Amino acid sequence: METKTANIKREATATSLILNLDTPLEIILTEDNPNSVKAIFNNLIKELKKGPLKFKLQDEKKDDMYFHICDEYIKQLNSEMETVYNELEDYELLEIKEE
Repeated sequence: METKTANIKREATATSLILNLDTPLEIILTEDNPNSVKAIFNNLIKELKKGPLKFKLQDEKKDDMYFHICDEYIKQLNSEMETVYNELEDYELLEIKEE
């Protein structure tokens, strides 16, 4: 299983969780946009078809509210991705690379 990193981007106007893939995915934590989250999850499903992956949060500020929110978010996301990967495998929807 491949482990990717996730980081918190803190700005004056918004705080985001960045999922570091080939093309980083940004979840803006300070706005309510379910369609954006759906689009990100669809991108994650495409990545899961290539193989199992999980995220590990890397952040220096381990004592602020956003760290704790993102840490829990990553735990839930990893659990969901494992379930989705297993379902993709069960339904033979994985992209198998020929060597």
